[in-house]
Amino acid sequence: MALETLWYDIGLVAAGLVLLFIGGESLVRGSVNIAERLGISKLIIGLVIIGFGTSMPELLVSLNAALNGAPEIALGNVVGSNIANTLLIIGIAAVIVPISGWSPTALREAVVAGLSALILFGLVQGQVITLPEGAALLGALILFLGTTYMKERREKAATLFEMETDEFEDIPIRRAWMGPALALGGIALLVFGADLLVDGAVSIARDFGVPDAVIGLSLVAVGTSLPELATAIVAAIRRHSDVVLGNVIGSNIFNILAILGTTAVIHPIAVSDRFRSIDTPVLLATAIALILILFAFRTIGRGIGAAMLLAYGAYMIFLFTNGMTA
Repeated sequence: MALETLWYDIGLVAAGLVLLFIGGESLVRGSVNIAERLGISKLIIGLVIIGFGTSMPELLVSLNAALNGAPEIALGNVVGSNIANTLLIIGIAAVIVPISGWSPTALREAVVAGLSALILFGLVQGQVITLPEGAALLGALILFLGTTYMKERREKAATLFEMETDEFEDIPIRRAWMGPALALGGIALLVFGADLLVDGAVSIARDFGVPDAVIGLSLVAVGTSLPELATAIVAAIRRHSDVVLGNVIGSNIFNILAILGTTAVIHPIAVSDRFRSIDTPVLLATAIALILILFAFRTIGRGIGAAMLLAYGAYMIFLFTNGMTA
């Protein structure tokens, strides 16, 4: 492979990551501003707009990959993003400032995320995630959003989703036209960034003989989790524990139910053996571990955070060694 081609592909990946990050932030901030001007409640903003907005990079990358003949990147993106969300993002946030004082809602939503991971584990036992299965995932998402909205409307305390909405109000948008402009510009950047990232990642993977799944589970997964990472770091510095957890847990639920559901409805997703035997079991294990941590401890301290980062590092090492032939 020519050196010029390699640098070109690396440039595509880097540009794609930057555009995904900027586009995700712009879309969420613009959408939150529009919703506030229309008088939509913070709960709805957090549940729907921020939930979908921060997961939009995963959606566009997965769709782009599936439609361009790289289904392992599409599935690897979601599985890898959820693993990164739990181990990498919570790990980094806890190392910065120990996470404590979360509401009971966090444990409840973590159980939903665990059930979503269990559903995905069941789906990957087949050869393909089909259109009806994708529709069922979207139906589960609608049920989750509806029950969460009805339940949390009755609670007096601010919810995880309302707290997360507050994190996107720190930079005021005074002019009415700026909200729609940010949202539309964010969508455009996300679409373009997803296309660049997938093209560059697939080219590099195939030139070096790296399986598409490994690229999807690592580079692409971390890249599409950048909006969640940025939000979690800011929230950790501000000691907003519920926002850190709500951001990660909500994204994990949306990634499986919304992203995979939408992708499978538009284009069936082929499942390779490695997802049945390695990566989805790892995802399920991390989801269960988070539930146990939230149940057993009152604080996710720096020690637990460091252990999460070590576990993620070990998984990455496995991907690029044994995982290359899995």
